[in-house]
Amino acid sequence: MDDDQQILRNLFAGNNISVPKNRAALLEEFLKEEQNIKAINAVVENQNLLINNWKMDNRITDIIQQPVRILNATVGKPYETKFDFDKFKWKDIAAFQFEGLDEVGLHHDEKTKQLTGVPTQSGDFKIVFKFKLAGEPEDAAFHEKLIPLIINPDPKSLWKNLESDKNDPYWKEDNVTQFAPLGDRHILVSSKRGRAHANVGSFREDDFAYRDLDDGWSLVVVADGAGSAKISRKGSALACNSVVQYFTENSSKESLAEFDVLLQQHKNNSGDDTQKKLNNYVYNKLGKAALYVHKQLAEFATKAEVPLKDLNSTLIFTLFKKYDIGYAFLSFGVGDCPIAILNKGVTEVTLMNWIDVGEFGGGTRFITMPEIFQNEKFATRFGFKLIDDFSYLIMMSDGIYDPKFVVEANLPNIKKWKEFLADLGGKNEDGVKVELHPENKDIVNQFSTWMDFWSPGNHDDRTLAIVL
Repeated sequence: MDDDQQILRNLFAGNNISVPKNRAALLEEFLKEEQNIKAINAVVENQNLLINNWKMDNRITDIIQQPVRILNATVGKPYETKFDFDKFKWKDIAAFQFEGLDEVGLHHDEKTKQLTGVPTQSGDFKIVFKFKLAGEPEDAAFHEKLIPLIINPDPKSLWKNLESDKNDPYWKEDNVTQFAPLGDRHILVSSKRGRAHANVGSFREDDFAYRDLDDGWSLVVVADGAGSAKISRKGSALACNSVVQYFTENSSKESLAEFDVLLQQHKNNSGDDTQKKLNNYVYNKLGKAALYVHKQLAEFATKAEVPLKDLNSTLIFTLFKKYDIGYAFLSFGVGDCPIAILNKGVTEVTLMNWIDVGEFGGGTRFITMPEIFQNEKFATRFGFKLIDDFSYLIMMSDGIYDPKFVVEANLPNIKKWKEFLADLGGKNEDGVKVELHPENKDIVNQFSTWMDFWSPGNHDDRTLAIVL
């Protein structure tokens, strides 16, 4: 009775009706009347209904207006992100469904409570989250909440692949991949125009060459034309061809035969004297080859009436030959392209050159620079190693070195080379695998595909030569 009286007094007060003390008895009698009791009960029920309806509507509005951010996705990349009701404090949601996920290649996994899939299109999307709260009738309509989802485009798709001008006098193929016998081994080599060049239709500046020479010698050459040089594509091609030309001339053929004599002397008497003779041979022989390349570039620049620096190019080359005591390797390098030999068990790496980076090199150098021939470090640009056996001879331009090894300090680390081989073997983001053995009939296609790997910020030309 007291509760009913308070309800009635509150109702009267809201309508500016007061009940004086002398009418208290009348109020009690009023509340005893059956029709009035029913009316008050109806007021209480309606009041509770209104309160519950308000709470429900307020809660629905809270959920609809609650900021919800989910992880951005990328076209073509597997995506998953937890859609966590506990985190959102949505324990009172009794039923829900999504609209718009299928259209972008995603779905909701009820077991893992994740949004997952592989996005098929990019853009800013609004995913419709439909829900009902506990306590709502089963036939009640779903409420709708829009959840923003950003799907970024595949970065690769943003790059154009414009053909270079075939009418250019110094034009060459944008992409070249080859596999061929070389000595008693095989060579797998690929040179690809970088995305930065393909995006604007400019030229591949890297180049390579290889050749079997007389008396069992084999030659591999890699050159990287400077991006700042106007016709470095011609410079790198001319540098590679000039090395081959030098070692196929008659005088060079005779000179290479001298090495056999010196090596035999070293085998019979492996003292400091024979080692010194071998080092001097390498310095003189390969030094003349390097100078020959420089002169060829200089002559071309004069005839073409262009500055020599327009032909700027790095240059590395390696000669190797099998003897009964192992393999002899002779090398030369200028610039930032490494030469490495991995032993038979891939437990050791032998670097055949130092590269012109950092404090030691003082920055990139090119075979076109006359000063490299007068520099006191010129003699250190040559290498000679006698190795029992080897698994791989690997030569590369910085388009491979930068993304795969990052810094010079990683080059002597055999672990990094094992990781590099594992990458070639399919341990990479795209799962692209190259089977490095001569019997692989698809080796050219596999290698060409692998060379297109994605590496943010690394879009230079790529050249990689592997003797296996």
